[in-house]
Amino acid sequence: MWKFYGLAAVVIALDQWTKWLVVKNMEYGERISILDPYIGLLSHRNRGAAWGMLQGQIGLFTVVTIVVIIGIIYYFHKEAKGKPMFQSALMLLLGGAIGNFIDRLWRNEVVDFVDVLIPIINYDFPIFNVADAALSIGVVIIILFILKEERAEKKKVK
Repeated sequence: MWKFYGLAAVVIALDQWTKWLVVKNMEYGERISILDPYIGLLSHRNRGAAWGMLQGQIGLFTVVTIVVIIGIIYYFHKEAKGKPMFQSALMLLLGGAIGNFIDRLWRNEVVDFVDVLIPIINYDFPIFNVADAALSIGVVIIILFILKEERAEKKKVK
């Protein structure tokens, strides 16, 4: 079970390291093209939640994040035993939540830097970071896990 906490630790370490690199090596607003114009690194700060919502609500985010972290740990120990897909997803969520929480505590803002343009629909995706990616991937895995579990339950009933 503890090996799964290693996944959260890797997410936190990678998230904080990449953010440190951006803060130390890029000016705010500077963009480095990787696959121009579709993918780049853009030094950006976010004082809100996902997609810049609720700007400046650091107290609210602190309380919500603590509750989320407690909930993730509870579900990990009570509901996810013997379910490695669910355990991994929860640890991605934990690592992502803690990664952005560290930013809010130390910087009063979250460092974002991955800038993606989706050309098929001409959509400039909101700038994100490793913690955000881990949170998104964790949510997708949980949705897939729930669908898989529901499908297995339906087969048992038949």
